[in-house]
Amino acid sequence: MTTPFDKPREECGVFGVYAPGEDVGQLTYFGLYALQHRGQESAGIAVADGEDVLVYSNLGLVNQVFDEKVLDGLAGHIAIGHVRYSTTGSSGMIENAQPAFMTRADGTGIALGHNGNLVNPIDLAKELASSDVILQSTTDSHLVCALLAQQDTPDLVEAWRRVVPKLKGAYSITAMDEKRVMAIRDPHGVRPLVIGRTSTGGWVFASETCALDIIGADFIRDVEPGELVVIDEDGQLRSHQLSEPTPRLCVFEFVYFARPDSTLFGRSVYSVRRAMGKQLADEAPPPEGTDLVIPVPQCATAAAQGYADRAGLPYADGIVVNRYVGRTFIQPTQSVREQGVRMKLNPMSEVIEGKRLIVVDDSIFRGTTTREVVDMLRRAGAREVHLRVSSPPVQWPCFYGIDIPSRDELVGASREIEQIRKLIGADSLGYLSIDGMLTSTGIATERFCHACFSGGYPIEIPPETARTKSVLEQVLSSPNGSSNGDGQSRRALPVLTGNEEKLPGLELE
Repeated sequence: MTTPFDKPREECGVFGVYAPGEDVGQLTYFGLYALQHRGQESAGIAVADGEDVLVYSNLGLVNQVFDEKVLDGLAGHIAIGHVRYSTTGSSGMIENAQPAFMTRADGTGIALGHNGNLVNPIDLAKELASSDVILQSTTDSHLVCALLAQQDTPDLVEAWRRVVPKLKGAYSITAMDEKRVMAIRDPHGVRPLVIGRTSTGGWVFASETCALDIIGADFIRDVEPGELVVIDEDGQLRSHQLSEPTPRLCVFEFVYFARPDSTLFGRSVYSVRRAMGKQLADEAPPPEGTDLVIPVPQCATAAAQGYADRAGLPYADGIVVNRYVGRTFIQPTQSVREQGVRMKLNPMSEVIEGKRLIVVDDSIFRGTTTREVVDMLRRAGAREVHLRVSSPPVQWPCFYGIDIPSRDELVGASREIEQIRKLIGADSLGYLSIDGMLTSTGIATERFCHACFSGGYPIEIPPETARTKSVLEQVLSSPNGSSNGDGQSRRALPVLTGNEEKLPGLELE
């Protein structure tokens, strides 16, 4: 389904906390609120008090899923949380919301929230199809949870040691049982995951540092690629290196996904985006006579400021963004769909009328929104519209957790820059080079994944991955994967759907 705006949709955001004596449900709520930009389809929180695990999730934004009544029922001293945008598994289905939960043979539980995408879910599904585990969902996240539950050990750390060698792809995960909370990252560290400390001595895991800031926690360090970090029942941090690290952080986190007030690899996202804008001005300078630099809000703001600084041009906010029209707004009719960009963005004629503009955007995917923006600026009186993009042409799909269209839909996959310029209607078009993007980070270039720009995938992609969903459903709907032969399900998942009238004291089967 085409999105109303020409941007990739975020993967997911994860959070975890150990904080005895504090309201961990509320802390997790605030952490997820800070990570809302990473996923807007569903939200969920799991809590534990040393004896039981309780999971509550539903479709919608964080402030739609959780209210005071729900949060009051999420009592405990450890918690994990998750906000989701689907990249594996159908969107709009409560069964796919996270945290995932499974009950082990000894009756104890495992809850798990996952950011990223596995590239071998078919292999995992085939292994589970012959087991005694029934899945509520076919997402790769639920497959991992089921594999952990299947291991014949009560020690979740040992279960991870057995499962990690089977996982191929990107995963930054927070997980918990009744007594411990933990975080684990794939050997490449494709998706970010950090550790923080609260003022009362508690521990926090989060996809981005902005989630630490919102609860007043201090950043300690990143979870290292291939590392499992466990906060045990006594509050002690224990590190287990489960696989050899070969860091390949997704560079698109710097370009677009991460909040500008977050830090990655110790570098401010905002500062890196400004540096990308400056480098872009060097590589694609403004035509003579240019009057003004404006951004396509909001993620291109820092890059546009950097471009203006380097080019010696004035900067202005020439486009206003409607903050209340998000990526999840409903488009009930075709006429409303066609107005999608105008509902989100509105040019200020008094700023741009009669001006020769440099318009900075962070990326172009299908080109549909970019064409609308250029047309909108011309109708608002812009004399010339020169587009500059603070990343290279996106030419390849992502298999590691970003919803990037197929190559057939990517405007940069098969067209020269001049062809793209004509398609979007700009007077000129310039992109940042791959080298320019990577060097702007100030970090060793080999530490990044840039497959969507270069086609160089750091993790091998199996040929069948493109049809993962249909194969998964076929494998998991087979008789061996769904029942024990007498019509009784093997293990029900005690996950609340958000429809219960009350939470306190609710008994789970």
